[in-house]
Amino acid sequence: MGIQGLIVFLLIGAVAGWLAGVIMKGYGFGLIGNIVVGIVGAFIAGLVLPMVGVSIGGGILGSIIHATIGAVILLFIVGLVRRA
Repeated sequence: MGIQGLIVFLLIGAVAGWLAGVIMKGYGFGLIGNIVVGIVGAFIAGLVLPMVGVSIGGGILGSIIHATIGAVILLFIVGLVRRA
């Protein structure tokens, strides 16, 4: 992966983490936290979505949607753990 790929990877993670924070209302972790949430969310979505038969198109927009869905799942689980 070149420097351009790394920058795109981090930007997609940041946007997905921010969108997940907006969707879940109240989960803002700052720039670095949002990047981490977005990247971990993309990993979670990569595991979960194919199991349920969901396929999202390619490209940057598809990657952002994919990572956002996973990040929302991650924030939902974090919210459940915090309540317990």
